[in-house]
Amino acid sequence: MKDRLSLLDYLTLAVFALQAAFALHVGLNGPTTPMPMHWNGQFQVDRWGSRVEFATFLGGMTLIGFIATAGLGLAALRAVSEGDASGGRSLRIGQGISLFVFTVIGLLISWTGLGDATIETGPVVTMAGVSLILLVLGAFLGRVAPNPVVGVRTPWSYKSRLAWDRSNRLAGRLFFLLGLIGLIAAPVAPQPLGALSLTGAALIVAALSVFESWRVWR
Repeated sequence: MKDRLSLLDYLTLAVFALQAAFALHVGLNGPTTPMPMHWNGQFQVDRWGSRVEFATFLGGMTLIGFIATAGLGLAALRAVSEGDASGGRSLRIGQGISLFVFTVIGLLISWTGLGDATIETGPVVTMAGVSLILLVLGAFLGRVAPNPVVGVRTPWSYKSRLAWDRSNRLAGRLFFLLGLIGLIAAPVAPQPLGALSLTGAALIVAALSVFESWRVWR
């Protein structure tokens, strides 16, 4: 199987190995003063913890991300070996999205815990990070074929290829547009209203995409 691993597989191993090493470094050599562990809706710290607790949380997110991303890579290899090239390509897209999402999440966690996150800067950076995720998700979502992992997965989109294509294209375009607007607005939007509005808009896009899959199937 080694000769069939792609560059994305090696990148997955490298990125999560670096994240795990960083989490270990923080646990052993991080600040001895309390570190922020949780932020409320106003981006104010409402719980503090030790460097070991912070490192454990970061390491746990790294493990979850690795399992999800590497699992998609293995599923892609299996799909291709079984002759399902379209499914393998969709799973590779999902692997790339997963790698990007968990990389951004890891960077945000590290920055809020060790960087210069304040009530003024925190929501701006968080909004920009979420916008980047939506931008990348939207850029690729419309290209995936029916699969059980990536895309607008509803009973109706599985029953109709047209419903799958249209609902995923709609979701991709709206997420891309939302991410682009979020990136532009992040530095100037009133916070934390801007970050909360972006999250609400993303949920609305998801609901519209589900409705579109039902509408086209019907």
